[in-house]
Amino acid sequence: MVEARTLTKRFDDFVAVDGIDFAVQPGEVFGFLGPNGAGKSSTMRMIGCVSPLTSGELRVLGLDPAHDGARIRARLGVVPQEDNLDLELSVFDNLIIYGRYFGLSRAVLRDRATELLEFVQLGDRATSKVDPLSGGMKRRLTIARALVNEPDLLLLDEPTTGLDPQARHLVWERLWRLKQDGVTQVLTTHYMDEAERLCDRLVIMDGGHIVDEGSPSELVARHVTREVVEVRDADLDGVLHLVRANGERAEVVTDRVLAYTDDGDALVAKLHADGLRPASVLVRRSTLEDVFLILTGRTLIED
Repeated sequence: MVEARTLTKRFDDFVAVDGIDFAVQPGEVFGFLGPNGAGKSSTMRMIGCVSPLTSGELRVLGLDPAHDGARIRARLGVVPQEDNLDLELSVFDNLIIYGRYFGLSRAVLRDRATELLEFVQLGDRATSKVDPLSGGMKRRLTIARALVNEPDLLLLDEPTTGLDPQARHLVWERLWRLKQDGVTQVLTTHYMDEAERLCDRLVIMDGGHIVDEGSPSELVARHVTREVVEVRDADLDGVLHLVRANGERAEVVTDRVLAYTDDGDALVAKLHADGLRPASVLVRRSTLEDVFLILTGRTLIED
């Protein structure tokens, strides 16, 4: 569906995307995970044929964006980072008018818009204006709009940024249903839980580079232990020394030590046995954010 080789994007002297390779297979959800400024959105704009590549090779749906941009865009569904709905139109008319750009008849669009609004749970708001809708409703309407042309490939740039937890879960559920229907999706995110929940495969990006690739479970198994112990204490150096003396990997992140271990409770018991009484101790499973920290030396939320 998408294939890139040494894909590069420069803005004057700034290299936003630096010679990356990746491929998206039919029917999968493929993700770009990384902080703001990692090059995710620049990559998506090249895939979406709205920003020309500087060098390298890119094929989208087997076509060359440099020569077949219009043909590719006709087969894409795009959910941009910022909602760009027409606030003065009704929810229903936003879908109808957008669908007309693809040459679809009003009769076809009426049926399709009704189905899509039911799919994103906005059927009861069809006649409402867009402006007063909640952020989550607007995001779901943007997803419905992206599906109006029955795209072969759906591009989602930070699909749940700024949404409250309930709205995020509703969007995730709709995207999961699309995956079950075989819709190929490419998404960017800086939420590790979103990547873990939605993506079959993903690449971790930092500074325009891909630092690793694989399924969420593969990346966690490859780079981190089964559990992480988060220790908050005034004596971080003492905690760090003890953890490393016990043969465990540890990192200092602002006000806490992250200790990587296969048995979190056993490590906590060792801390207590050595007389340390941390202000706060949390034992949790390892996540993609831990992978990112180990690979880059910083957290996903620093930017």
